[in-house]
Amino acid sequence: MHALDKLTAQDISKRLQQVSSHRTFDVPSSLIGDHFRDAAVLVPFVRLRDEWHLLYIRRACSERDRHSGQVAFAGGKRDPHDPDLYGTALREAHEEIGINPEDVIILGDLTPHHSISNFKITPIVGQVPWPYSLHLQRSEVDRAFTIPLHWLADARNHELRLRELKGTNVPVVYFKEYDGELLWGATARMTLNLLSMLGVDFSELDRPMAQAA
Repeated sequence: MHALDKLTAQDISKRLQQVSSHRTFDVPSSLIGDHFRDAAVLVPFVRLRDEWHLLYIRRACSERDRHSGQVAFAGGKRDPHDPDLYGTALREAHEEIGINPEDVIILGDLTPHHSISNFKITPIVGQVPWPYSLHLQRSEVDRAFTIPLHWLADARNHELRLRELKGTNVPVVYFKEYDGELLWGATARMTLNLLSMLGVDFSELDRPMAQAA
């Protein structure tokens, strides 16, 4: 069994609460503006065949969504009626994939990440019982699927590629395809941040990303 799969939910929660000097893998500071809208996503841990998996979605194809067809965590922008960003993540996960807020055990949160679409996204980490009867909002979500945590932690399964963002070439994290799905961009950065908090060493990515910051 992989060391990550030996962690209990309590272990994960404790590690997320520790003050960390790890890089967040956020976008370079040169690309971060002054005005952002608050958003939140739910990062769901599920236990499948004695392994930890993360639950992702593939966004539905839509001309109105600049992230159309991309792999993501369920989530969205903060509503004025949301009590806090935890409430935002839980509400969006319920609306998009049918997870009831009362079924989520909150384990902690990650440092906010910035998107080039001017959102400051707070990842809320939680555990969801599995199997779970998901109900996808088809106008927003094409598919929900899981990826094993130990696969995500394997350095052989991701790489840096240069991509032009706002006129600047910056290193962007791409994972290999898993079950036909391509994880990259902001969601990949949040995934690396989470794994780093759990003790995974990403020093081979840390140096070039730090140089671009």
